[in-house]
Amino acid sequence: MLGASQADRRLLPEGRLAGPMPWVIAIMMFLTALAAAAGLAMGDAAHRLGGDLGRQVTVQIVAADPGVRDREADAAQHVLANQDGVSGLHKLGGDEMQALLQPWLGDAGLDRDLPLPAMIDVDLTDAGRARLDRIAAALVVAAPHARIDDHASWLAPLVALIRSLGLLAGGIVAMMVGATAAAVVLAARSALNTHRQTIDVMHMMGSTDAQVARLFQRRLALDALFGAVVGLVGAIVVILGIGRRLGEIGSGLVGSITLPWTAWAALLALPILAGLLALAVARITVQRALARTL
Repeated sequence: MLGASQADRRLLPEGRLAGPMPWVIAIMMFLTALAAAAGLAMGDAAHRLGGDLGRQVTVQIVAADPGVRDREADAAQHVLANQDGVSGLHKLGGDEMQALLQPWLGDAGLDRDLPLPAMIDVDLTDAGRARLDRIAAALVVAAPHARIDDHASWLAPLVALIRSLGLLAGGIVAMMVGATAAAVVLAARSALNTHRQTIDVMHMMGSTDAQVARLFQRRLALDALFGAVVGLVGAIVVILGIGRRLGEIGSGLVGSITLPWTAWAALLALPILAGLLALAVARITVQRALARTL
């Protein structure tokens, strides 16, 4: 539908760098791609945070007596290892504890005399997640000083916020699609007014409304495709820059905000979708305008 003869091209001269239409589409595509990338990244992060970290808990043995703390830690490991729904557990060693404390306590956290709780990271299956209360009850019997830090309890508000931001980004994308369609409508009407005499001559020579509309839809679709590619390239540069900055932070939660390959595929398809949208909107707009004037 985008093919045209040399004669058709002379009827409606094409210039990718002329006129505001391609650049308006480029700006809209830039903003659309950024919003879409944010929404897709937020959705993926919420899914992984809710699915992965939501199935993890940390058991702490808080006892001042090192002997009691070690005995209860061993008992807790034994109980957890024999519980249904526990897929893995890992007791943090002294060096790991010191590494966790150093950012907050500095060199003081490296003092070997500082009493530290015993900590055990526990991975749960979906079944284990459902019976966490029974696991906790069995754990307290074996280790009275044990307490469970449920990651899901403090992750839930964060996951809800990330999902809300993802929905907001989706709403922005929808509004940008509507704005793009409106820009195509205005461009089509402007092109009709500019080439009114050419259209009249074509009708006198026997051209149909569909033939005339084909010329305009081709021009506008190519303008939209060009502008969309330019806008997408700019957006990808910004997205890669933001991704590099997020990676430099080194935070597990911030680092979870990434774009999967499916999201990149969706972003690369945006210019094609913009061209198809312009093609359809231009055809409908031109045919309706011609029907009202004839």
